[in-house]
Amino acid sequence: MTPDLTIGVVGPHDLVERVMLMGHTAAPLPCRLVAAAYRDEQEAADKVTRLGPGVDACLFASPVPYELARRSGVLTMPATYVQLGGAALVAALAKAAIDERIDPQRVSIDVLSRADVEEAYADLGLASAEVHSRDEPGATSTIVAYHERLARQGATSGALTCLPAVAERLQAASIPVIRVKPTSSAVRTALHTAALLGAHHRLEESQLTVVIVEVPTLREPVRRAAPRYWRDELRLSLHRLLVQEANRINATVWPIDDHSYLVTATRGSVASATDGFRVLPFAGRIRDELGLAVEVGVGMGRTTHDAETHARAALARSQAGKQPQGFVVDREGRALIPAPRMPPAGPGTAKPKGVEILARLAAKLEGGDTVVDAESAGRMLGVTPRTARRLLRTLVDEGLAWPLPPNRTPQPGRPRQLYRLIVEKLGTR
Repeated sequence: MTPDLTIGVVGPHDLVERVMLMGHTAAPLPCRLVAAAYRDEQEAADKVTRLGPGVDACLFASPVPYELARRSGVLTMPATYVQLGGAALVAALAKAAIDERIDPQRVSIDVLSRADVEEAYADLGLASAEVHSRDEPGATSTIVAYHERLARQGATSGALTCLPAVAERLQAASIPVIRVKPTSSAVRTALHTAALLGAHHRLEESQLTVVIVEVPTLREPVRRAAPRYWRDELRLSLHRLLVQEANRINATVWPIDDHSYLVTATRGSVASATDGFRVLPFAGRIRDELGLAVEVGVGMGRTTHDAETHARAALARSQAGKQPQGFVVDREGRALIPAPRMPPAGPGTAKPKGVEILARLAAKLEGGDTVVDAESAGRMLGVTPRTARRLLRTLVDEGLAWPLPPNRTPQPGRPRQLYRLIVEKLGTR
């Protein structure tokens, strides 16, 4: 059976090899371990990047590579590191005690916090007043310089380091050094944590997510002025577009009624299609290709029923419109990210009244033809096709025009979008 989880192991070669050898028996869940060994901690961020998006969690050799990767912004998955305090530090102090060159009560220690150092010394009944510690991450040369300076000043008799590259440099400089290595128990605990983090991450990504898409224009009551076949063509075009978008994220689409659709997906797939729930799903393409404004609610849940309930709650918040509301509700019923119902308009793009635009176009229509495109509307209004396209979308938003299915032609280029002007509404306003 193929393991469900993938854990990236980031660290020096010796520790990575050690984790790989004991990992399959130490992890609480079936998992695949991927080695990402480096020679220097500064390579940690690059190693994480090379692991790619297929990793469910990362396990780092110590807090240093973890912190360097975190600060660089490459951590897009859960991560943890092997603890080097406690038993690991006690073991290193025991080695220092039998090294005739080193006095354990006069050493310099890196990576570990002062609290960890004092706790270990207290457990051993040793004084720590002349023990120097530095827990800030930094370049190898910076940490080596820290140990070297204290040794040359006579403040220390040797160094305890958690970083193999630092140990090599100090040995070359003839400074007594003991490397703090993690215990087998610490490695097993870290692997256990990484597996649980990865499993939770996978569960979150595969969480049921429902998207409800409503079209206000189709929600309006049918009038004589708007024949039903116009609505039917519009629904077919919208359904076709939604199916295309759903196929891209491995989702399914179901029409709910005459004006709304339900899309069933996973949290991970919807997050990737919405820039982490920062933009409305599907709304941009629907607006660009069909000229329609839509209202969207996204909900998550442990069952499809729960997810749909939360999606409807999100949609209701979005439709309230009095203040920014989250269009996404998580499985606990909390709004995730505040967002406008549609992307805000750019500066200087205040919408003119739709009735005025429709009246100006109606006055120049010839032969009773009420179908226009951006080019012909632009000529009638004396504006550019780009501006005319925006004005026609204004008419659609206000129920004064119907977008027709794009006019597909053998010629290359963008298909011509046609709109049917509902001039009959001029007499009712």
